[in-house]
Amino acid sequence: MARVFSGIKPTGHLTLGNYLGAMRRWADVDQHRSDALFCIVDLHALTVDHDPARVRRLSRQGATLLLASGLDPELCTVFVQSHVGEHTRLSYVLECVATDGEMRRMIQYKEKSVRERARGGSVRLSLLTYPALMAADILAYGADEVPVGDDQTQHVELTRDLAVRFNQRYGHTFVVPRATPPAVAARVMNLQDPTSKMGKSDDSGPGIVYLLDEPDVVRKKVMRAVTDSGQDVVYDREARPGVANLLEILAACTGGNPAALGGVYESYGALKKDTAEAVVEVLRPVQARHKELCADPVYVEGVLRDGAEKARAMARPTVDAAYRAIGLLEPVPEPVLNAAR
Repeated sequence: MARVFSGIKPTGHLTLGNYLGAMRRWADVDQHRSDALFCIVDLHALTVDHDPARVRRLSRQGATLLLASGLDPELCTVFVQSHVGEHTRLSYVLECVATDGEMRRMIQYKEKSVRERARGGSVRLSLLTYPALMAADILAYGADEVPVGDDQTQHVELTRDLAVRFNQRYGHTFVVPRATPPAVAARVMNLQDPTSKMGKSDDSGPGIVYLLDEPDVVRKKVMRAVTDSGQDVVYDREARPGVANLLEILAACTGGNPAALGGVYESYGALKKDTAEAVVEVLRPVQARHKELCADPVYVEGVLRDGAEKARAMARPTVDAAYRAIGLLEPVPEPVLNAAR
């Protein structure tokens, strides 16, 4: 059975893009066909200026929404990254394998460092090096597959490069993973700027549908979505990005094909109305289950505690093997106390 690993950063409220692009697939497909681990990668949220209380709140909310989306702790492992020390243990080892050039070529580093400087802030070293931590997240568990959107495939390619390089230099230690993007709605775009991803780290605005938005709020955001010049509804990602985004969202919500759906509608208004209702219906069970889980925080805490314990047991042998392979001494065992005493 293949092993799958993926995670979500608690840098903002989870969005429709997170759900259609990742979470729903995790629940409907990945946890049933594989040995799957899903993680709130809270350490990655520390690479930019942040409010500690907000990170804790969003980490808890994110874990609750993962469960509300259908992840079953009987079928998969759900945990918080910082609860498993093997991630940071392995991260430094991989920093010793990666190069400065590789880190600086990461698109997200380039984009985020520009934004941080534009805001008058300083760029933290962790923003440069966190792809090594992301690689550690994956390699520690011997993951075969990493289900990601197309904006994260560069990080998986780096992970593959580091795994291959480590294995060649120090002996076979890591499984070399591959990215597995979803077929439809791999990258849901902002409703007000269909050339930009619907990102949870963005400022609040009408272009972002959050998983916990009320139905009327969802309808209003979709009905106000930017479309394109012209009148006909045609699926063309390059020439008609606004309409294409709506068609992809509708297709992902209803199980249809965006190109085929393009031939069904004669007006943008009708397309928007059906897309809005489809999104409302897709989010309805998630929101209902989230409400139930919020009323039982002890259950959620227990899932995360048990998940961290399982994850730790899976990761430790691989991380220990990496330490030995790269030349680190094994820890001296604690002396056994005299049983007679």
